[in-house]
Amino acid sequence: METLFDSLGTADPINILNIILSLSVSFTLGMVLSWVYRLTHQGFSFSRSFLHTLVLGCIAITIMIMAIGGNMARGLGIFGAMAFVRFRTPIRDPRDIIFLFAAFAIGVSSGAQVFDLAVIGTIAFSLSVLFLSFSPFGSRREFEGILRFILPNRDSYKNELEEIFSQYTSSAKILATRDAIQGEALEYSYQVVLLDPAYKTDLVDAISGIEDSKDVSLFMQRTTVEV
Repeated sequence: METLFDSLGTADPINILNIILSLSVSFTLGMVLSWVYRLTHQGFSFSRSFLHTLVLGCIAITIMIMAIGGNMARGLGIFGAMAFVRFRTPIRDPRDIIFLFAAFAIGVSSGAQVFDLAVIGTIAFSLSVLFLSFSPFGSRREFEGILRFILPNRDSYKNELEEIFSQYTSSAKILATRDAIQGEALEYSYQVVLLDPAYKTDLVDAISGIEDSKDVSLFMQRTTVEV
């Protein structure tokens, strides 16, 4: 019973150095979290204010946890006050919600001065985000396109074309050929699947570098678009 009354009473004062340390750790880890979010963000809904929210959320939660301490009365009072607050800003991307939870977790662990958990947890979360963002895991994108160009009607270009396709594409299938330049050349149409979307310019430049090649164009199409 005495323990219960102690938990409802005033909390022990916090050392000023511990306050500065907790806030510093929270701010630093919040900056790391916001940097990872900025680096891995995809889509058109990027918001600079959301980055600030991640950092400031870490600090606000840290202050709240330090204010509560082991005092049950303070905890009930703070959470009761929070119940009157209405957050009406829509968050459409579930990934943004997870980043907010990560910011709150950093704030809680920093405010409770469990710094090893805060640091290791932030590193683990950041590495997981980087892996999922830059790996093909979960991606359904297929970078397909139609490649068209004109070459003289000679078999000597076949090996050069095959070498270029093997370097930049995972698949290259000829769709059609037709006479061009009054029968002196052929217009080729290929369906290609790029190894990497960044190879679009490289593939066009490589085909354009073939002697006597003309009118090289690449039209990209995505079977599945992720926004």
